[in-house]
Amino acid sequence: MDFVTVGRTGVQVSRLCLGTMSFGNYSDPATSKAMFARAREHGINFFDCANSYAGGKAEAILGDCIAESKSRDDIILVSKVCRPMNPGVNGRGLSRKHIMQEVEASLRRLKTDRIDFYFVHHYDPLTPAEETLRVFDDLRRQGKILYPAASNWAAWRIARALGISERETLARFELLQPMYNLVKRQPEVELFPLAVAEKLGVIVYSPLASGLLTGLYGVDRAPEKGRLNEPRYQKRYADRSNYEIADRFTEFAEANGLSPSSLAVAWAMSHPAVTAPIIGAETVAQLDGYVDALKIPMTVGLRAEITALSNAPDESIERTVD
Repeated sequence: MDFVTVGRTGVQVSRLCLGTMSFGNYSDPATSKAMFARAREHGINFFDCANSYAGGKAEAILGDCIAESKSRDDIILVSKVCRPMNPGVNGRGLSRKHIMQEVEASLRRLKTDRIDFYFVHHYDPLTPAEETLRVFDDLRRQGKILYPAASNWAAWRIARALGISERETLARFELLQPMYNLVKRQPEVELFPLAVAEKLGVIVYSPLASGLLTGLYGVDRAPEKGRLNEPRYQKRYADRSNYEIADRFTEFAEANGLSPSSLAVAWAMSHPAVTAPIIGAETVAQLDGYVDALKIPMTVGLRAEITALSNAPDESIERTVD
């Protein structure tokens, strides 16, 4: 396993990050623990989670995995805050009240005294960025988090937050997490150039486009089960052009004797701004297949051929999640 530095932090992470959204949700605890163990065998030290995944169960299972393996000091741990965690009016968002409650709950579930990279999961229109950044700086000073991070924020919001942090001498975002895959390339327009210019790490989620790029989907084919059968993901990838890209990509992968899943991960990983893609497996076999992406020699020429199979992003807009 190769390791890379997250931005300017000096922290070394594996070239792949294991996403744990499936823990306690798509994967039962036993399967989740088996995936964690296999990830460690592969040399993965980077694990992404969030307080909202499976209503907190994902953090609890991941916490058990780390505690049972006695590997906390070797693990780079990610979690997030913003999504609703209870039906109360203050049960969500990026206010001081909600963040302080949720970081303590996450620490308990994760069975740790600190979170290495703590993300704002989404933008909160009700809370000024100054308030959120001050809370994250307080948490860093308390040692409960090591680095603030941002997921699903537009580049201009991140740039403004970096300016606030510099002006107020607050801990700044050091890691970004956008959605990025062959059919969702918008980060290439503004977010990736910002990350390179400001020396920010980038971990990208959904490199397989929720299964669209696994070789199982196309204009006239789809399995009966899968995330793309869920309304949330159906909406995200509803456009017919996405399935046309999937057909072209699958044909290209098979013609070159490559697994579409491994190739999709390798392509996302090969962008110069990307620190690591997040691989969200549901079984050990899937995990092994995604790790095979490390064996693919993604040359400049091969990346260009694959990129040409998709549509260039619209440079007139910057979207986060749709």
